[in-house]
Amino acid sequence: MSLLFDSFWRAVAYCVHPRVIALSFLPLILMVVLSFGLGYFFWESAVASVAAWLEAFDLVQAFLGWLERLGLGSLRTVFAPLLVLVMATPLIVLLCLLLVAMFMTPAMVELVAQRRFASLERKHGGSLLTSIFWSLGSTLVAIVALVLSMPLWLVPPLVLILPPLIWGWLTYRVFAFDALAAHASSDERKAILRQHRGSLLVIGVLSGYLGAAPSLLWASGAMFIALAPLLVPVAIWVYTLVFAFASLWFAHFCLAVLQRQRALASDVVDVASSRVEPAASEPNLLAPPEAAPNPIFNTPPDRT
Repeated sequence: MSLLFDSFWRAVAYCVHPRVIALSFLPLILMVVLSFGLGYFFWESAVASVAAWLEAFDLVQAFLGWLERLGLGSLRTVFAPLLVLVMATPLIVLLCLLLVAMFMTPAMVELVAQRRFASLERKHGGSLLTSIFWSLGSTLVAIVALVLSMPLWLVPPLVLILPPLIWGWLTYRVFAFDALAAHASSDERKAILRQHRGSLLVIGVLSGYLGAAPSLLWASGAMFIALAPLLVPVAIWVYTLVFAFASLWFAHFCLAVLQRQRALASDVVDVASSRVEPAASEPNLLAPPEAAPNPIFNTPPDRT
């Protein structure tokens, strides 16, 4: 647990490093360009399609009529745009995570390694191709889990539990692998992921809850929907910084665990080798015992 908190504070301190801040702008620029491009071509049609889809459900119309009777009729005009933003948010979060893993994580792991673990041997147990397949496979599993769990999001407590848990699991899978790819061997990586799965999941889930914080803007009222063109870049940058922080947290924790395991294994080898005496000093139990000197035959002659 002490290692968990130590890695947390170190990751917080590294977040204000100029190199980390500079690296965060590349995913931000890519995501902002992509978001505004998709919004420019598909926003109006997406809102119109969702509005037409909602009008086909009597239950939704009854709910909106009930809101009007409560004096909240203005929510009818923002309900469709809000739903589009809610559905687009998982895609934005997913792309931010993958862009951070692709463009930021290797540089940040290298930064942590240079400053804290310069003497740690690099065994390159995970190649770039393996990392890509690992990330894509984990992402597909997370997408399936998100789609299957969407009906449960209508239950108020579960919408605050399920998505962060899924993001946390995906964050743990992607960033823990990348943190160990260059320094650990394949066996070392598998051992660390197995032995410290609980701590790594805690890091991932906490990062998932931090990543869900910008989504609360869309549930705060119509004003934030109207300011979406300004708030979307801010939310994307927050997502980017959160995942950059998570990447640093995993890097500090995983490399520290790897260093401890290697030091422990080296100590065990040293203790075992110190208990083995040289073969030359071992007595030969099969050799016959040396005869004791005979005082009669070994007495020097008397010269007097």
